[in-house]
Amino acid sequence: MHRYIKEISKQLTTAFLVVVLLVTLSCSKDEKEKIDAVEDRQALPGLSVTKITTVISDSGITRYRIATDKMDVFDKANEPYWDFPKGIYFERFAENLAVDANFRSNKARYYERKKLWEFQGKVKAINLEGDMFETDLLYWDEANGRIYSDKFIRITEERGIYTGVGFESDETMTRWHIKQLEADVYYKEEEE
Repeated sequence: MHRYIKEISKQLTTAFLVVVLLVTLSCSKDEKEKIDAVEDRQALPGLSVTKITTVISDSGITRYRIATDKMDVFDKANEPYWDFPKGIYFERFAENLAVDANFRSNKARYYERKKLWEFQGKVKAINLEGDMFETDLLYWDEANGRIYSDKFIRITEERGIYTGVGFESDETMTRWHIKQLEADVYYKEEEE
């Protein structure tokens, strides 16, 4: 009997060692994949959104619609900004909900602290009077109520087409002037 117990004890000890060995091997410290910490938080957006359309109402009447395919908010940048790398589209509605002014650009950026919009690439705006403004770069200084550019601009209105370099306007784009007028082509004479 003593020999039988000794044999069972030996087998249990061997089995126990095998189990301990297997557990030890399966629990060995494998190198876990490490994720680097974000070194430059300023270079990453705090918010990133795709396919946005929003409407803004005043006294229950829809007044504006804004749409973009992508918006990134860089809230930790030295100069916080909103980036619209795929462009932005804006419409203004009259009281009867007809679009009476619109604006688009291929890219846009809004600097929060400066309250400055920068629009780039095929910028096109139509004001309340139906005048069309086309340029590749346009700024809207929201803080000072001014819109301007130092690039080539083409303005088409009822009376004709104006082209030049440099442009400045009020926010409604109804009182404007071209700094270096290159050409003006009239469709019809003004009535006296």
